[in-house]
Amino acid sequence: MAADLSHVDTWLFDLDNTLYPAESGFMAEIVDRMTDFVERVTGLPREEAFRLQKVYLAEHGLTLKGMMLNHGVDPKEFHAIFHDMSLDALAHDADLLSALERLPGRRLIFTNADDIHAERVLKHLGLGHLFDDVFHIGTADYEPKPSLKAFERMGALHGIEPATTCFFEDSERNLAPAHDLGMTTVLVGPWAPQSTAAFVHHRTAKLAPFLMDAQLKPAA
Repeated sequence: MAADLSHVDTWLFDLDNTLYPAESGFMAEIVDRMTDFVERVTGLPREEAFRLQKVYLAEHGLTLKGMMLNHGVDPKEFHAIFHDMSLDALAHDADLLSALERLPGRRLIFTNADDIHAERVLKHLGLGHLFDDVFHIGTADYEPKPSLKAFERMGALHGIEPATTCFFEDSERNLAPAHDLGMTTVLVGPWAPQSTAAFVHHRTAKLAPFLMDAQLKPAA
């Protein structure tokens, strides 16, 4: 059944693995570069560096946060490792472009990545012009999702009304605070249909068909 999103006028989207398919493999390259960075900073063997990376991700919602707290890492130095990544794995999606264009109201990006990465990816996908703003990790003062503080800072900056906001994410746990605040939540990705979390309102393997089928607020 088509999702009834006729109450929504603010559309909040995660970036990586949400506005492009997880199957692209792009995130795998990001993870490889993070592991390289943790290995270099800590001097740990690669397998241990990878495990530590995942520990920090689980504890803080972001590998960078753990590296900042425990190793004094400069976030700008960390983010710079992604700025020369090839974007060839990311393809234009005409169906997604059309689906996003039909959404009434504001469209915002809410990402744990930095501004340069977000701008590069959105430009490459041909979607940058569709979004009113990008709330990135720097804007959040390096407080990552799923921290409630990140949501509160984003909400305060953009005057978010949770009851009329829909949040799209590939990470299930990042939807929990959105739900608790009163937003409509949508889990996106090939793993989404198997989710049973009570805080997930809608699940879709692919974003574009879900948006095209959704019931929207009539045009003013």
